[in-house]
Formats: sequence, structure tokens, C-alpha cells
Amino acid sequence: MHYCIRCGASVSLRIPAGDSLPRHVCQACGHIHYENPRLVICCVAEWEGKILLCRRAIEPRHGYWTLPGGFMENGETTAEAAVRETREEAGAEVTVDAPFAMVNIPHINQVHLFYRGRLRSPDFMAGEESLEVQLLSPSEIPWPDLAFRSVTLCLERYLRDREAQRFSFHEADLPPL
Repeated sequence: MHYCIRCGASVSLRIPAGDSLPRHVCQACGHIHYENPRLVICCVAEWEGKILLCRRAIEPRHGYWTLPGGFMENGETTAEAAVRETREEAGAEVTVDAPFAMVNIPHINQVHLFYRGRLRSPDFMAGEESLEVQLLSPSEIPWPDLAFRSVTLCLERYLRDREAQRFSFHEADLPPL
């Protein structure tokens, strides 16, 4: 960051009074520019034992498979974000049941939150960010072609919990590769 979003003046990186971390601070108006982790919200949506997966039409990881999900928008709850992202990426309507897993990825300033959900019908279609969308049984999941480590971790725990017929909440931290 080079310029203040409020007044356009130059910013400098320093520790503001009462803070403990370096922040971009405007040299003219004094506005402190906080940078915080971004929330990525995803949904493990099921229909008759199969899981909805999308093949990405965008970078990063173009052509790889993932759960429907994306960045949370201002003004929505995490559950609303899961429903919206499933609709946008997979053209599917979902009912979210409960938060299932949270994966902290501090080296890229992200937190991935996964919900459990149920498709309202078997209707779906690829959205603008998906090349294709499929309902897959656990044996059909393309494990080597999953886009993100957080998705792999979530699906492994999800299938384990589903087999045990008891879902719990999972939390994990992913280090850099």
C-alpha cells in the first residue's frame, strides 16, 4: 500500500500508538489501514450420498476440483455465503446444516470455513467460475486433482465422520508447503 484510501496522501509502515503490529498509517490524515485475513466459505453439499464438486474455470488451480465456495461478502452471514457460493458456482440450491470445519491458513492470510449442507434437489449447472459440476460418490472423488489442501482435509474428515454417523466440528492449521 502506498496511498491513503481516505485522502490519497502517502502512507508509512509503523506501529501506531496503542498497537503492537506495524500498520500502514497515512502521513497526512493519520488514518490507520488495517489488513485482516479473508474468509473463504465453502459447502459440502450432499444428494443421496453423493457430494457436489466443481471443476474450476478460474485461477488459482484452473481445471482442478473443489467444493463450491469463495470469499465472504460484506453484509452476509457465513451461512448465507455458503448458500450464495453454492448457487453461483454450481447453480444449486442448498440448505446448510451446520459449520463443519475451519482451516487456518496464516501464510496466505485466509481462514476457510466449511459448512455441511443438503441439496434441495439434484438440479445443478456450472456457473461462470466452474467448467463443470458433478455429484460424486466417495469412490469417484478425484483426490489427486483437488484444488486446495483445505478441501482435501475437509473431505477426508467429512467422509470419516459420515461413516461413523457422527459429525463434529474440526479445526486445523495449514503450514506453507
